[in-house]
Amino acid sequence: MTDLSAFPITKKWPAEHPDRIQLYSLPTPNGVKVSIMLEETGLPYEPHLVRFDTNDQMSAEFLSLNPNNKIPAIIDPNGPDGKPLPLFESGAILIYLADKAGKFIPQDAAGRYEAIQWVMFQMGGIGPMFGQVGFFHKFAGKEYEDKRPRDRYIGESKRLLAVLDQRLEGRDWILGDQYSIADIATFPWVRNMVGFYEAGDLVGIDEFSNVKRVLAAFVARPAVARGLDIPKRPA
Repeated sequence: MTDLSAFPITKKWPAEHPDRIQLYSLPTPNGVKVSIMLEETGLPYEPHLVRFDTNDQMSAEFLSLNPNNKIPAIIDPNGPDGKPLPLFESGAILIYLADKAGKFIPQDAAGRYEAIQWVMFQMGGIGPMFGQVGFFHKFAGKEYEDKRPRDRYIGESKRLLAVLDQRLEGRDWILGDQYSIADIATFPWVRNMVGFYEAGDLVGIDEFSNVKRVLAAFVARPAVARGLDIPKRPA
């Protein structure tokens, strides 16, 4: 049996199946990227809930795996050269899992970098900007009388959606016919903007018909439906 005792995080979240990928996460847009990817690939894994309401992400055990105190993070007991691999940052994890499974990333060099560029587009643009809209519209920011910060992020989110919508014109997925980590990275955030953040009208989501079409196809995938609820939140 694989021994993961060298990783302090396993003291707070013991591994019942140490031979499986250990996922430390919460079903947020960033968190479900990895649970969806794991469900899509069929790679065996064990999920562990990192509770923000009890500041689990600030615990010494979690920080030992991700010093940036963000979910998701993983330990793959069967990493490169057969050694355990700890990894954080959702984009990096998606690329790693795609390579490990040999799925959801093109095998030719040009296609691979095309996929990675769209993952970076999500990581650097869609995630941060959509998250700011959520803060200023749904959370504490809605109390600010000055609406210029909110409107700035709404405007940038609209611009990003327009880029995505144009990219999807005549395509089934971001890369074309092939569903990939670019879609797995991007559409949890689009779904969150419309659903949890309740900001669809603010960003004019109805103007982006291609985005809406592909979002519907994305959430209809069985692995996506499963991954969106992993790890399960406390009752």
